[in-house]
Amino acid sequence: MPRTRALSNHARVVLAALLEAGERWSHGYELCRLADVKSGTLYPLLIRLEAQGYLEAEWQQPAEGGRPPRHAYRLTQGGVQLARDNPPEGKVARRGLREATS
Repeated sequence: MPRTRALSNHARVVLAALLEAGERWSHGYELCRLADVKSGTLYPLLIRLEAQGYLEAEWQQPAEGGRPPRHAYRLTQGGVQLARDNPPEGKVARRGLREATS
């Protein structure tokens, strides 16, 4: 799917976090923390990336009773390529992501 707009650095950092997760599903709260973005920025971005075919999303039932299901996300093959082609800009973005995932 051809993109016509450049990705924001927030989008690049979120994609990098998902790329590092590999096949593992990631939850929104975790992505907010890893990418250092607010939920009001993250969720519209995830919705757009899913609609464009770069993400898979699914509802997952909680491991503990009494908790609501959570949306989980992971990259599709197209999303993996998009993430590789658009790394986060600046040393701080890359260093922060590396420290958060270590």
